[in-house]
This record gives sequence, C-alpha cells and structure tokens, in this order.
Amino acid sequence: MQQKTNNINNTINNRLSVQISLNGLSFLVTNPASEEPIFFIEKVLDHSTTPDELLIDIESIMFKNNILNTDFAEVSVVYSTPIYSLVPAPLFDETKASEYLKFNSKILANDYMAHDLVENQNIVVVYVPFMNINNFFFEKYGSFSYYHSVTIMLKTILEKEKYSLPKMYLHFQKNSFDCIVLKNSELQLCNSYTYKTPEDFIYYTLFCMEQLKLNPENIPVILCGEIEKDDENFKIAYTYIRNLEFMDSNFTSIKNLGNDRPHNHFILKNVI
Repeated sequence: MQQKTNNINNTINNRLSVQISLNGLSFLVTNPASEEPIFFIEKVLDHSTTPDELLIDIESIMFKNNILNTDFAEVSVVYSTPIYSLVPAPLFDETKASEYLKFNSKILANDYMAHDLVENQNIVVVYVPFMNINNFFFEKYGSFSYYHSVTIMLKTILEKEKYSLPKMYLHFQKNSFDCIVLKNSELQLCNSYTYKTPEDFIYYTLFCMEQLKLNPENIPVILCGEIEKDDENFKIAYTYIRNLEFMDSNFTSIKNLGNDRPHNHFILKNVI
C-alpha cells in the first residue's frame, strides 16, 4: 500500500480519479487548476480478484481515508480490464455492442456493455464495466464519469505523438501489459496480454512485431507503467530490442505522485 497526502483543504473544488483493475486499486485527488496531486493511495493485490471483492477493498480504503468521503467537483473511474474491443466509429452500432466482444472475450448474458469515443480519432472502445462498483460510486458521489484505461492511453498518445515512422508503446500492469503501435501518427495495433514470466512478455511483443513486419533492431519502443530498468521484463526486452526508452513527463498532465518516475501511473496521471 502506497500513500501520499498534501494539503486537503477545499476538497469540493478538487477532482477524484480512481483506477480499478482485478489486481489493484488507485485513488488520486488533484487540484484541477494546478494539476497538483493532493492525495494518492494505491493498493496492489497479490492475486486476481472479483468485482465483489474489489468493492469490499474500495469500501475499506474509503472508510480509512476521510478525504475520500467529501464532495468533489469531478469524479472519474477508469477500468483497466482485458475485456475490450476497438471499433471504427463509422461502423459502430450501439445496439450490437456485445457482438464486438463475444468473439474474443467471455461475456455473460447480463453483462452491461459500455463504450467510449476516442475524440478526434474515430475509434470506439467497447468494454464491460463493473456495475456493482459503478452503482456504489453513483450512490456515494452522484453523477460521475467512467472510462476504459485504453481510451485514456489512446487519447493521450495519439494527441501527442507525431512521429511518422512506426513506434511501439508498452504499458505494464501487474501480470498484464498493453501494446500499442503507431505509424504516421495512426493506430496500427492495440491489444492487451496477460503473462506470468518475462519470457511470456517478450514472446507476445516479438510476435506483434513479426506480424506487423517491424524490426526489433530499429523500432523505438516506449515503456510506461510498472516497469523499471532493474526489472526482469526490461532486461529481457533489452536483449531483443535495441531502441528502448521510458516515457517522459511530456506525456503526462500530472508530473509526479510521491516518489514515482514520469512513466509510472501513466493512466491515472492522464485522467481528465
């Protein structure tokens, strides 16, 4: 559990951002005017859990932190889950949302389908939010916004990346990573993979490169999320990929949370 608290006065003018995955939770309170972090807490779970168990963890964190029980100007919830699909906006039909997911994900008959529009990119992200958690936040705060983490990633990267040659972005979370490939500032690939070992990770990464005919000797690969130079994932990536670098602060609205580095907590730093 990691926590940071600064001055918590006048919370009614502040913004609350919450990131939820089956492997952890993060809460961030910021001042929208200054983009300064006021409160941050993160809980990493040792094992993958369920939406019902996650709600218990959310309630526990809120019970122990009074700042989370105040009013906010904005509340945003981000779901970092592997069940999503990208659809070109001109082809998207909201009444057939489940059709976009059922061929590559296990969904239930009573699952609620949500979708985000990636602004100015003609991309729709279809996904399944956790409705028990949505209902909890609605009862707690009233109206709030929710998104899929891939929506935040695509919006941030596509708006700021103008590099014409192919470039790959790898965003790491516990036991999973997202892979995004751009060429001429347009999306070529967006997918997420679960892995258990560094060998699993590098297999999926090199397979993506092979399928897109990308050369690991020269393609720039940008790393963000839960990865550092002394990680086994970085070491094995450096064995096969020549042009590795960490994402810098130009890609994040909020520059730091506690003692983290610019590439850490990439999603939470870009929730707007």
